[in-house]
Amino acid sequence: MVLVDGSAEHPPALNPAFQYTNPDTTRRVALVTGGSGGIGRAVVERLAAEGLAVAVHYAGNEGRAKSIVAEVQHAGGQAIAVGGDVADETDMAAAFDATQAAFGGIDVVVNTAGIMVLAPIATFSLADLDRMHRTNIRGTFVVSQLSANRLRSGGALINFSTSITRTQLPTYGAYAASKAAVEGMTLILARELRGKDITVNVVAPGPTATPLFLDGKSEELIAGLARANPLERLGEPEDAAEIVAFLAGPARWINGQVIFANGGMA
Repeated sequence: MVLVDGSAEHPPALNPAFQYTNPDTTRRVALVTGGSGGIGRAVVERLAAEGLAVAVHYAGNEGRAKSIVAEVQHAGGQAIAVGGDVADETDMAAAFDATQAAFGGIDVVVNTAGIMVLAPIATFSLADLDRMHRTNIRGTFVVSQLSANRLRSGGALINFSTSITRTQLPTYGAYAASKAAVEGMTLILARELRGKDITVNVVAPGPTATPLFLDGKSEELIAGLARANPLERLGEPEDAAEIVAFLAGPARWINGQVIFANGGMA
């Protein structure tokens, strides 16, 4: 979830997409779980480039989170690092508190934190099942519950699922089950927040070139997955971040939806 190289003292080279459009101090505020690695990092960079102040959440490596915070700050943005286990309500309440204390409120929550363990259902470790579902299901529930009570009017909650809930590839059964639960709870929450002017949506990427996805896969398998969509490439974290930026900002009429971001994968 947090896979970023570098340190706060020596920030990495700036992403060329960093063009801050809102110099005001009254910026909208986002909290991004799993915000320093893979899709989460791309989301942080994109939202910061859109002018949002961003809280970069980490679960296990504070140094990696601080690295991207330093990058955002060096480019003229506002960012802090906040830690905690997404499945622990006390930890995450503290992360929300820290974000609100630093920036005055929260307008956008993007929940990218998750883990993926692959194996056939017949031989799947129940310990791995419990560990994965704790992060993916309970973690999403905890973050969603806090978002329902903390987001300001005009806000947006964006959870993450996977296109595997539709493509149903072997060995993904336990992971797909956890993400199907994410979709179910998210779409119901959108209806429960009637009258609060808060949108609630799910982004469901297809195969995306992140460490979480690439770990343990052969080059042949990766190439085959890249050819599975009409655009014949893997997704990039920036592809998902673009959709998040749309849902976090101008897309106020999109609510209670699952957006499949997979290049046309069936």
